Amino acid sequence: MKRYSEEMAAMLVEALPYIQKYNKKIVVVKYGGNAMVNQDIKENVIKDIMLLYYCGLKPVLVHGGGPDINAMMDKVGLEPKFVDGKRVTDEKTMEIVEMVLAGKTNSGIVSLINSMGGRAVGLSGKDASLINASVMNEKWGLVGKVDSINPQIIFDLLDAEYIPVISSVAIGEEGESYNINADHIAGEIAAALKAEKLIMMTDVDGLYRDFDDKDSLITRMDLKEAEDLIKSKVLKGGMIPKVEACVKALKGDVKRTHIINGTVQHSMIMELFTDGGIGTMIYKYD
Repeated sequence: MKRYSEEMAAMLVEALPYIQKYNKKIVVVKYGGNAMVNQDIKENVIKDIMLLYYCGLKPVLVHGGGPDINAMMDKVGLEPKFVDGKRVTDEKTMEIVEMVLAGKTNSGIVSLINSMGGRAVGLSGKDASLINASVMNEKWGLVGKVDSINPQIIFDLLDAEYIPVISSVAIGEEGESYNINADHIAGEIAAALKAEKLIMMTDVDGLYRDFDDKDSLITRMDLKEAEDLIKSKVLKGGMIPKVEACVKALKGDVKRTHIINGTVQHSMIMELFTDGGIGTMIYKYD
């Protein structure tokens, strides 16, 4: 017991300079997918968010919810369709996307934060015209691209010591709803807020030079290397928008971006508050 207590004390001392450095700084966290698959993982992630909050950081959560959308579509007898990795979103699908993301998923995260003593407020991109969008490509229907971010409502909530929880639904010029990749929204919001950090949660340990070689994990990478990696076509599937979001954030003066495994217990704390870190850090400059 004494040895364990000493180790815990040493960890807290190691964390102190990071807590001091990030005090009152904004940290945008992209939360979704496999980091939301069961209640234990959800609770561990939210505990980390609460620790950031009580250490004086200002967390902002951006979430998707693909598995929840698929489950609801299955219930109502609709089959999800994907073209080039993107969900084809017709009007019926958009109704379900909005109902699930801005309703069930968002309110569930807000409730969990509040049950742990936090003060969370749920938003969609339609609230106060937070996220303005237009059609990305007709072949995907109501899948949108971000045209602009109006971050004032987020700043107001942070100033009042609330935790904003933002779903990836945006508003168009005529009030229509758009489904937007939550990774891209996280990058855009981090840039608009000029956040200290953007944390992208996924279900792998980070970026790999060769995904089949687990010894090829990239722990640090600069902005140019990340851009070159995108151009090289080495990245596959869902990792592409995550790196694109990191690039967008860094070009918007975010200091550091991180891709971490959200299914690993307390991965966020290990990345932010320890010398060794975990996952992949992408930075603009040292």
